[in-house]
Amino acid sequence: MIAIREAWRAGLLRREHWLRNLVAGVIVGVVALPLAMAFGIASGVKPEQGIYTAIVGGLLVSLFGGSRLQIAGPTGAFIVILAGVTAEHGIDGLQIATLMAGGILLLLGVSRLGSVIKYIPDPVIVGFTAGIGVIIWVSQWKDFFGLPAVTGGHFHERLWHLLQSLPQLHLPTTLLALLSLALVVLAPRLRVLGRIPGPLIAMVVATLIQSVFRFDGVATIGSAFGGIPQGLPQLGLPEITLARLIELIGPAFAIAMLGAIESLLSAVVADGMGGTKHDSNQELIGQGIANLAAPLFGGFAATGAIARTATNIRNGGNSPLAGIVHALTLVLILLFLAPLAANIPLAALAAILFVVAWNMSELKHFKRMLQRAPRADVGILLITFGLTVFSDLVIAVNIGMILAMLHFMRRMASSVAVQQQLEQDLEPELLGNGQTRLPDGVLVYTVEGPLFFGAAETFERALASTHTDPRLLVIRLKRVPFMDITGLQTLEEVIQQLGRRRIRVKLCEASPRVRGKLEKAGILELIGVPNYHASFADALSACMETPEVKAS
Repeated sequence: MIAIREAWRAGLLRREHWLRNLVAGVIVGVVALPLAMAFGIASGVKPEQGIYTAIVGGLLVSLFGGSRLQIAGPTGAFIVILAGVTAEHGIDGLQIATLMAGGILLLLGVSRLGSVIKYIPDPVIVGFTAGIGVIIWVSQWKDFFGLPAVTGGHFHERLWHLLQSLPQLHLPTTLLALLSLALVVLAPRLRVLGRIPGPLIAMVVATLIQSVFRFDGVATIGSAFGGIPQGLPQLGLPEITLARLIELIGPAFAIAMLGAIESLLSAVVADGMGGTKHDSNQELIGQGIANLAAPLFGGFAATGAIARTATNIRNGGNSPLAGIVHALTLVLILLFLAPLAANIPLAALAAILFVVAWNMSELKHFKRMLQRAPRADVGILLITFGLTVFSDLVIAVNIGMILAMLHFMRRMASSVAVQQQLEQDLEPELLGNGQTRLPDGVLVYTVEGPLFFGAAETFERALASTHTDPRLLVIRLKRVPFMDITGLQTLEEVIQQLGRRRIRVKLCEASPRVRGKLEKAGILELIGVPNYHASFADALSACMETPEVKAS
């Protein structure tokens, strides 16, 4: 269900809710302004493009998303990917990749794959978000300290050059940055300023100081970008060719996957704070629509913003109306206050991103996971973090996911038990069937756990090496929830090996789903349909009628 329709049905769009959502929307719009500009600059585009993204993304996600509390726009998580795409493919390439990502998100939502995203393991998420935080932090040293441009294609090279350049820091720029950082961190803790967003206070104070004193060498939005144009962006489409689509498909998938993860994480946080329940598939549809539209108005990738969503809820927002007002607030700022942005120091925006990077790193959570998580999870966490920082975010997430899946499969395989059941174990069932003991020459094995490719070797080893050669082997499948093709093939091979040893096999107690797979794979035909039994009691009775058992 679309969030705004749900809010309408719940009565949250009635007049009595207007004021609280209006106030929350204005506050979130003001909070979003410096963040949108900072994220735009850090992504390699102009600051106004960050504002365009916040307006279009915020409006469309509020209208078509699956969470009535979600605030969308540019976020810090995207910076690493977007900056790389912009550097390699230009702004047009970034916008094409965003369009493609929007299409992918839309398809994910329509295909109802929203619930799958939540299965990404926590060590992978914490590892790559912490890594992104480190990259953002280091990438802002240049503007924070007023350093000369650095070179180097890899993180360690840029870090080394930045460290070598630190003695050349520009003192007025650094002092403005330190003041801005202090205001971002400390202003919200002061009772007088507690209701005013820290990033806004830092940006306004730093801008006023630079406007009055005009420090030489302090980079501003005006000196770096020529200011922010006054007015709304015009509709336009980047030049799209088949060659560009092919070369940008990798970045597009990365943007889509990260956008899906970030938006659904934000929606979960919103549910916890606001007592709501989001629709993950509709949320992806809303995010897809937003990312299809944002590049048409000069923007780039948008997703759910956890900090702005939390600000919305804390200030009373309870419907998509707050998200719509947030977008309209940014429109009004763009129309009437854009010329004032020329004197905003880049150092102030860098200070804001320092705090964003710190919050993204989740140092306490990272440290707690290092101390308390199992060793395999710690390994996945550190590998994902290291690859994110020193290699590439996409590679880091892919390898982290592969390692997590391999670890999960190893644990699942080790949980599969293939055990022989002795007469004392079966005594209640034997008595219930009018028998006091197992027939001579009959062995009973039970399989517990999923019989998939990871557990195939365990199953084969256990059944193919029975200590004595019985005349008949009964395999109980009651506790097998599913079988894959490797498990089915292994079972077939085991039955054939046992057949060469003149051991007959009976199967029993499979669930309807597993029985259907046994039949489709031809295993019931291999053992003979009469040798499959729905219950263990039927299998025992059939054992008594088996010629080999009777002869014994």
